[in-house]
Amino acid sequence: MFLDLTGQLCIVLGDGKFAVEKAAALREAGANVHVISSRDYTPGALAGARLVVDASEDEAINRLSWEEAEAAGILINVVDRPEQCRFIAPAIVNRDPLLIAISTSGESPFLASALRARIERWLGREWGPFVALVGKVRRQLRARGMPIPEQTRIYRRIVNSDVRNLLRRGRPDDASHLALAIGQAAAGGAGRVALVGAGPGDPDLLTFKARELLADADYVLYDALIATETLALCGPDTRLEDVGKRAGLENPRQEDITARLIELAQAGNAVVRLKGGDPFVFGRGGEELDGLVKAGVEVIVVPGVTAALAAPAVVGIPVTLRGVASSFAVTTAQGGGSLDRLRDLALAADTLVVLMPRTNLAEVAAVLAEAVDGSRPAAVISNATLPNQKMVSGPLDQIARLADQAAIGAPATLVLGDVVAAAPAVSVLPNSSVGSGFG
Repeated sequence: MFLDLTGQLCIVLGDGKFAVEKAAALREAGANVHVISSRDYTPGALAGARLVVDASEDEAINRLSWEEAEAAGILINVVDRPEQCRFIAPAIVNRDPLLIAISTSGESPFLASALRARIERWLGREWGPFVALVGKVRRQLRARGMPIPEQTRIYRRIVNSDVRNLLRRGRPDDASHLALAIGQAAAGGAGRVALVGAGPGDPDLLTFKARELLADADYVLYDALIATETLALCGPDTRLEDVGKRAGLENPRQEDITARLIELAQAGNAVVRLKGGDPFVFGRGGEELDGLVKAGVEVIVVPGVTAALAAPAVVGIPVTLRGVASSFAVTTAQGGGSLDRLRDLALAADTLVVLMPRTNLAEVAAVLAEAVDGSRPAAVISNATLPNQKMVSGPLDQIARLADQAAIGAPATLVLGDVVAAAPAVSVLPNSSVGSGFG
């Protein structure tokens, strides 16, 4: 509940830091603030007040002020005494006209303050004028008699547009023109597709922009390896479509996926194409981008943390290390000509990272062992960054056997190079396991 205290008498009891802070906050809310020193308070001094804050930190005064306020029906907050509070002063994020109140019901003012700081970093100063702009558009749409569902779609388009970026850059006129233009376009406006990288699995590794796009999307078309925790970040009304490809099953054709993205965008939807890792690292994002651009669809690309770098990093293997490795190559064990590429890249780079090697790991390791010494250090990491992450390391010519023994599953990443043996021991994620075949 928000109280309108403009011009209302509010009394603060006390002389210390809390009293000064509370009086300042009430003045900012427009109240007529009267501060009474602890030594000057006597019963009856609260008469006529709308609201009282007792910041005296004196137990006797606390008791008297509470009894007086209760008898007079005045809202009172006795600082640091939840049992003597008829209201709790929350931590406030003020992005006028947007106000967000945070309360821990008196359990931990520190946590309320810490959460306020986080939200303030998330909701920059541009959110005040942004909310006002949306309100202006809303009034125009209501005057035109537009149904609520159509209004909601327009608000979502504004949220997904560059309006906030323009405000952040100090261009309020351009922001206003864009917001009003989206409102005028109404149901005929075009949608947009975002090609978003979901990272290696852990939702905490999603970029901030990726999280925002998921929360505001009309549709999310996602790959097979996307964690359920990542999909849980989608908005309550977001429609999810599984377009993942799985071995041994009848999978959607790439052409059909691209056609679906075009269809949804041309119908005016905000669409997210969610891919594991980075959309442009063996994610066929380039093909989808080409098809969307040719169809005249607006596209944005949001990079993700590729498993090629995240998998070795999360178990403490640097792909480059001074004096050990100054180059690395990334490839895949799948697709035409992959085995030939493996030989060439193993000879050319100090560190070789191979994605999707698990189904034919023995063959991959044998080909690599022909090109380089079979005793060269190697590691296989599965389910990188997830709670069931596993890693095994050992000589290249034994790595397939070691992976089988450790029950290393897919998705997995193979790392080959001296950096594997040179990497320091690190703590890994809970419920994960690390094994080594180095003797």
